[in-house]
Amino acid sequence: MDLRLVSPEAAENEAELSLRPRWLREYIGQGKAKETLSVFIEAARARGESLDHVLLFGPPGLGKTTLANIIATEMGVGIRVTSGPAIERAGDLAAILTNLASGDVLFIDEVHRLSRMVEEILYPAMEDFALDIIIGKGPAARSIRLDLPRFTLIGATTRAGLLTAPLRDRFGVISRLEFYQTGELEQILLRAADILRIELDREGAGEIAARSRGTPRVANRLLKRVRDYAQVRAAGLVDLDVAREALDFLQVDPLGLDAGDRRILSTIIEKFGGGPVGLETLAASTGEAPDALEDVFEPFLLQLGLLARTPRGRVALEAAYRHLNCLHLAPRQVTLEGG
Repeated sequence: MDLRLVSPEAAENEAELSLRPRWLREYIGQGKAKETLSVFIEAARARGESLDHVLLFGPPGLGKTTLANIIATEMGVGIRVTSGPAIERAGDLAAILTNLASGDVLFIDEVHRLSRMVEEILYPAMEDFALDIIIGKGPAARSIRLDLPRFTLIGATTRAGLLTAPLRDRFGVISRLEFYQTGELEQILLRAADILRIELDREGAGEIAARSRGTPRVANRLLKRVRDYAQVRAAGLVDLDVAREALDFLQVDPLGLDAGDRRILSTIIEKFGGGPVGLETLAASTGEAPDALEDVFEPFLLQLGLLARTPRGRVALEAAYRHLNCLHLAPRQVTLEGG
C-alpha cells in the first residue's frame, strides 16, 4: 500500500533533518517528557556520567527519533542509530557495541522487534556494560567477557506492550509521548515555514494544524503539499483560505480524515447498515488488506469515536454519520443514543 498523506509513518527518503530541533529548548510540545529528560540530563552532566538508559514510547510521528538526537546533543556525545529489525544476529549487536565511545548514545528504533537471542546479549551490556561472547563449539567452547564503555541505550517503540519485562525493566527513564495539541502543531508549522522559507500566516498554520491528526510528521508533510498548491494557484502565500482550498484539494477534511478513511466509514454505513461487519468482509468490500485496516486506518477512527470494535465486528458510531452528513441512514438506536 502506498504511504498516505496523513500517515504518521515516515516515508522512505522523507527528508526531515532540516526541520528537527537540536536542543531541548527548541523542542515544542511534550512538556512532561521534556521536563523529565532535562532534569536527568542536567544531573548526569553535573556528575560527569552517562545518562541512564531511556525508553520512549508512543504513536509514530511524535518525535521519538528527534528526542534521541537531542539527548545526544545535550550530553555532548555521539549517537549511533539503528533499528530492531536491522539487528538480525548477536554478532551485529556486538559489532555496534564494541565501536561505541564512552558516553555515546545507541538509539534503537522499533526496539520491541529485537530477536530473543539479541536481547539476551543486550541484558549484560545494559546492566554491567559487558559483552559475553562464546568462542568455539561443543566441549571446547568457552565464554569470554569484554568490557564495554559506559553508554546510553535509547529505545523507541510504538508498541510498548510487546516489550519483554526483562528488557523494559532495564530502562531507568521511561517517557510516553502524547498526541500534540493544535496550538503546539501551529508553532511547529510556523517554525518549519521559517526554515523552508514558506509564506505562512498564523491562521493558515492553524488550519493545517487542525487537520494534522495531532502528529508533527503529518503536519510537516501537509505543509509541504500546501506550499506546492499555493505556489501554483495562490501566488505562494498560505493564509486561511488558501490552506482550506489546498487541504480540500488534497482530500484531507477538517477532522484530518482522507479519502481512505471516509471510504471505510461510508462502506460500513451504506453497505452494511452501520454494522457490525467482520474485518475480512470489510477488507474485501473496501479493497484494503485486513492488516492495513487494523493497523493503519482503524486506530485514528477509534480515537475520534467514529468507529467501534465489537465482538461481532466493526460498527459506525453516531459521530461518523454526522461527519458524513448521513444521519438519516443511522439505525434508530444510534440516533436515540446520541440524544
